[in-house]
Amino acid sequence: MTRMRAVQVAEPHGRLELVERDVLDPPARHVRIKVQACGICHSDTITVDGIFPGIAYPRTPGHEIVGVIDAVGADVPGWNPGERAGVGWHGGQCGYCNSCRRGNFFACETMTLVTGITSDGGYADYVIARAEAVAHVPDELSPVDAAPLMCAGVTTFNALRNSGARPGDLVAVLGVGGLGHLGVQYAAKMGFRTVAIARGKDKEPLARQLGASHYIDSRAEDPAAALRALGGAAVVLATVTDGPAMSATVGGLGLRGTLMILGAPPSLEISPFALIAGARAIRGWYSGTSIDSEDTLAFSVRSDVRSMNEVFPLERAAEGYARMMSGAARFRVVLTTER
Repeated sequence: MTRMRAVQVAEPHGRLELVERDVLDPPARHVRIKVQACGICHSDTITVDGIFPGIAYPRTPGHEIVGVIDAVGADVPGWNPGERAGVGWHGGQCGYCNSCRRGNFFACETMTLVTGITSDGGYADYVIARAEAVAHVPDELSPVDAAPLMCAGVTTFNALRNSGARPGDLVAVLGVGGLGHLGVQYAAKMGFRTVAIARGKDKEPLARQLGASHYIDSRAEDPAAALRALGGAAVVLATVTDGPAMSATVGGLGLRGTLMILGAPPSLEISPFALIAGARAIRGWYSGTSIDSEDTLAFSVRSDVRSMNEVFPLERAAEGYARMMSGAARFRVVLTTER
């Protein structure tokens, strides 16, 4: 039987270790993908730290996967060996319990679809995925360029296009990091008056290069006051994991403005009066389905949106993961399987 490399964690809070495993055949309604690149996402901590209940260990993380279909199981229409394919964070879509339609992703009764959490993910040479979780990848995107778009990309793109903002509206992106640098690009390409908010003047040149029309240094000025001076934001896309930083922007929302939360801070305190006075709202957003991923990839090709990546070989996955966790990575970390 053919063997492959995989990076696994043997138990919650365990270390990432490189092992060899058998390459398995895909069961019915599944495909096997020869992985070319896999992004390292902060959400991989769910697997590494055992945050989600019921994860079976050892487990291989990774849900920003791009590669080539290698084998197709029974009852899989529309996919053939040799086709480019990507797999992202995926749960639900089957309609069995309707949790995803109600927006309650974590109540999904078919969580076997969540690659890298309840099934092995892309820190490996091969991955087996449910066919409905797989997205077509355009030829114009390299594996390294496409991989981060399977989670970081679809999360920011999908949040913006479902935010209610319209072209010409003022949209602020809080944070210019792994998610934020994509959020600024998507917001600008969608036709929003894009504001980037970050700490320090040093990030301003990059923010403007990415498409921001305005930049707010939250260390030097009150972001809410600065947004009000610009007319008030229809949307603040919060990509950071800092609760006070999110709270500081709420007063800068315009009438019926929305704080869209993508990052997950430990806690968040918002003044009810700030919400009531402007009929403002707070909304959370996760990534999306495979169709949303295809939309994200296609828009990225047409609009020339690209992720900025640091690349590590598979055998250095632990090093890449540590760099992501340290916050030192600029901006996404991607594993490649080339030998």
